[in-house]
Amino acid sequence: MADASDAEEALAVAREAAGEAVDVLLAAWATTGRAEATRKRPRDLVTEADRESERRIVERLSRAFPEHAIVAEESGGRSGTSGLRWIVDPLDGTANYVHGFPMFAVSIALYEGETPLAGLVVDPVRGEWFSARAGAGAWLDRGDPADARRLTVAEAADEGPLLATGFPFRRPAEIDRYLRAFRELFLRSSDMRRAGSAALDLAYVAAGRVDGFWETGLSPWDIAAGELLVLEAGGRVSDWKGGAGHRGTGWIAAGGPETHRFLLSVLADA
Repeated sequence: MADASDAEEALAVAREAAGEAVDVLLAAWATTGRAEATRKRPRDLVTEADRESERRIVERLSRAFPEHAIVAEESGGRSGTSGLRWIVDPLDGTANYVHGFPMFAVSIALYEGETPLAGLVVDPVRGEWFSARAGAGAWLDRGDPADARRLTVAEAADEGPLLATGFPFRRPAEIDRYLRAFRELFLRSSDMRRAGSAALDLAYVAAGRVDGFWETGLSPWDIAAGELLVLEAGGRVSDWKGGAGHRGTGWIAAGGPETHRFLLSVLADA
């Protein structure tokens, strides 16, 4: 079983890998404005910067940890022998990136089985680095971990929670069920936000910028790092019925303890 020093080393390497990825993404962002993209499948875009970002991350992790498995969105990754696996999203929020909307992230997480050990979500535009290690809290810095501040989820608001969500645009068959849940939560919350990057949504939950987050049909790389951020900031993460099925189905509810209970009280019926 990996120990705290292993996770600390892993997070340090993840930061180096993410730094290379950020350089790639910002270079293309600065020179092209609206990046050129191709479609992997309906409503699912990929860019050359996306692929190059992933290549840099996978290469850096592979050199440092050749025995670790890697699960990556674009390439699929590789197998390993250690029981540890990296889960990589080189560009979460590709549609935003393509259209020049400044909400996208790099997400890297390390898991042992189903247990998250380390997680990193980087916002290249704002220069914000959200990181967490199991048992060591969640933190935010601007590129220098020595200047990090500890994150804590928000307490429940009397006027109702501020919630973040994402639309099931890749799974239009789910729209009716999603909209039923949206209506109930909209009427019982203070407001709703849809920024287009699940990794940043979860990081914002950890930072207390939004009270909770819910979505349907996400992929493992969308939530792997953000889940640990929320947990280490004192929050809760589950599927819509309070179980651990979100890692397989992508139907996720996250927030501070009270907000998470509120989300489940509505979403379980949906």
